[in-house]
Amino acid sequence: MSETMTALVTGANKGIGYEVAAGLGALGHRVGVGARDPRRREDAVARLRAAGVDAFGVPLDVTDDASVATAAALLSEHAGRLDVLVNNAGILTETWPDTPSAATPEMMRRVVETNVIGVVRVTNAMLPLLRRAQRPRIVNQSSHLGSLGLQTTPGVEFGGESGAYAPSKTFLNAVTVQYAKELSNTKIKINIACPGYVATDFNGFQGTSTAAEGAAIAIRLATLPDDGPTGAMFDDAGIVPW
Repeated sequence: MSETMTALVTGANKGIGYEVAAGLGALGHRVGVGARDPRRREDAVARLRAAGVDAFGVPLDVTDDASVATAAALLSEHAGRLDVLVNNAGILTETWPDTPSAATPEMMRRVVETNVIGVVRVTNAMLPLLRRAQRPRIVNQSSHLGSLGLQTTPGVEFGGESGAYAPSKTFLNAVTVQYAKELSNTKIKINIACPGYVATDFNGFQGTSTAAEGAAIAIRLATLPDDGPTGAMFDDAGIVPW
């Protein structure tokens, strides 16, 4: 019998992250529910367990070095390795659209700290555990808003002007490409998921697809076969342009 695979999903207490955890759990993964808020984290774990998922809570603030180090130690103790990392945690600005002319340095630092530096912080802490896995996969949750190709294509509209959130996702995309280059001679595959316009509290539940539908591409990238791609950006339709 094959060994149970262990996954960590950051920001998994609600929305797309929760559905990624549920989807991986349904496939037989043991899922670490990464979240800052203790009550929301344990509530998510309870709901996942009630649905038959082998879930456990991982206290995790992606902006805090000590929190991330503690999470890595917890995962090492629980499983000794990590098969899947889904960097899902992310934040918006207080107002939307966050036009460049209205952006402040403080606003941009706060968004980048979570959406980019947080991903780097978590990924680097988890790499030793991922290297111990047979088929390690990393998925970074991005957005069509981070695609410069789409943003500069006449007639293509993905949200309003953004001086902080959309550029943070472009930054994340660029960092992911560099990870793919560095890890190209390892078993680790790293890709970017664009979930689409999903109805979550991010947008006041105005999206056109459900959280479960938005989670599908991350789940697919988290379970790629050995000959699957690495260093690319995908949505449900396929490759997303940079």
